[in-house]
Amino acid sequence: MTAELPSSAALDGDAGFAARTFLRSGGLTAEQVRRRPIIGICSSWSELTPCNLPLQGIAEHVRHGVEQAGGTALVFPTISLSEALVRPTTMFLRNLMSIDVEEMITASPIDGVVLLNGCDKTVAAQLMGAISADKPAISLGAGIRPRGEWCGRALTIDDSWRLIEERRAGLLDDEAWADVEGRVSPGPGVCNVLGTAVTLAMVAEVLGLALPGSSLQDAGSDEQAEFARLTGAAVVRAVREDVRPRRLVTRQALLDAWRLVCALGGSTNAAIHLMTLAGRAGVDLTLNDLADAGRETPTLGRVKPNGPYDLDDLRREGGVAATLGALSAQTDLGHPTADGRRWRDVVDALPPGPSRALASSEMPQSPSAAIAVLHGSLAPSGAVIKCSAASPHLLRHTGPAVVFDGVDDMRNRIDDESLALDESCVLVLRNCGPVGGPGMPEAGAIPIPVRLWAQGVRDMVRISDARMSGTAAGTIVLHIAPEAAVGGPLSLVRDGDLISLDVEAGRLDLLVEDDEFARRSAGTAATVCDLPQSRGYMWLHQRHVMQAHEGCDFDFLQHSHLDETARTAEGVA
Repeated sequence: MTAELPSSAALDGDAGFAARTFLRSGGLTAEQVRRRPIIGICSSWSELTPCNLPLQGIAEHVRHGVEQAGGTALVFPTISLSEALVRPTTMFLRNLMSIDVEEMITASPIDGVVLLNGCDKTVAAQLMGAISADKPAISLGAGIRPRGEWCGRALTIDDSWRLIEERRAGLLDDEAWADVEGRVSPGPGVCNVLGTAVTLAMVAEVLGLALPGSSLQDAGSDEQAEFARLTGAAVVRAVREDVRPRRLVTRQALLDAWRLVCALGGSTNAAIHLMTLAGRAGVDLTLNDLADAGRETPTLGRVKPNGPYDLDDLRREGGVAATLGALSAQTDLGHPTADGRRWRDVVDALPPGPSRALASSEMPQSPSAAIAVLHGSLAPSGAVIKCSAASPHLLRHTGPAVVFDGVDDMRNRIDDESLALDESCVLVLRNCGPVGGPGMPEAGAIPIPVRLWAQGVRDMVRISDARMSGTAAGTIVLHIAPEAAVGGPLSLVRDGDLISLDVEAGRLDLLVEDDEFARRSAGTAATVCDLPQSRGYMWLHQRHVMQAHEGCDFDFLQHSHLDETARTAEGVA
């Protein structure tokens, strides 16, 4: 990555003449190009990312807040990623976007930055890039899209999974299918359930990288506009007080963010992104650390897709602050917020009142976390499962494997009448990890075979080295590491093998004899040399992406790489 460059000092004196001239050609005044601080507004707006469409208007509200606080605001774009539109997956391009964000923040003559995001990987990539650049930064999302309505029923984005199953089963004809597609998402903004975008926006709040309360605002609302203005003012304050991301992203803050995710039943994708943020900040954090924190955390959330309530209900009941307050025995309420307060002050200011979307710590939904970490012979480096979205009777289950080698194989055979399976089977999807995917597509929510769905089966144990959308549900084990494509044990599973899942014990195991397991393992370890020929970004990704339990970042983007590079340079010298 590039070395640290001068920030808005590049606009000073005679040496800054050319820079000031070019900025003034865009309409800025002499006073504006000399004013401090200079704030970049990093926008991921794109018509290819409908979740992020509100960001154009939000940027102007942020600009107003920056100028009111005495700064100059400059909007700049980066690439943008839409989970629904980008192929093979936005996760494949998350690291590329983070490089774009980091380099633009580092190279540009700005003192601080507001990160405008929406769709989930745009949140993660901007936080990653900002932590690496380490200039004062505050994040703000596009806001939550409106709910839809069809046939007299309210629709949220998680209803898409049910509708897709009904379509596959022949219950929705072409006319109904065409009608409903225009009704699920009647306006732009992020998913209107506790999916990855909202989960990561809440994580940013906990870390002190987003204003308290900002993660649950409706797209286009007056409240969202006011949060944008306040965010602009807050980043000016952060610049003047030199509050930098790496000072905020501590081990305790990351664990508290994970406790919040576990308490609410947020997206399993947060496990990957938190590991990456830790690596960017130089914080020692492992998947086992997340497992330990999760075991101490009760499930409190009753918000879709984990319960009947909406994000509006959670917002009215205090959102992140109320959740941290309920977890006060485990979390650090002395951590600073993005507006300069402490979380304790925010929690203490909450009005008392009954809660529906959030259970109390005294009477939780479950005494254990909504997300569990698993290990075992099938997942030596770990895997995750969202217990709050699973069927309780399947959390301890043993059944025969039905194996699919990649997404295309699964789509081609899942409804094959000759496929030998019943509801006791464990559906296995492999070669969908960081390397094999490539980029870990959100394919882990394997559909229920149509003939079983017609018999009333609505859930089965499914396991994969892929990810799952934060809007999806089911008894689904994800992020199995090491992945099959690099020789992980998942590559050794054969049809009919018994697989044992025991969430309470934290286990995922392949029940084959040790000598058979060893025989299959002999000579199966994959290497970079085994990968298909590629070029450009694909070549870079295949050779440098880390495994799921490490955050799927590129190894050379981790903060520890700086130390390794320095040691190498010293050795050469």
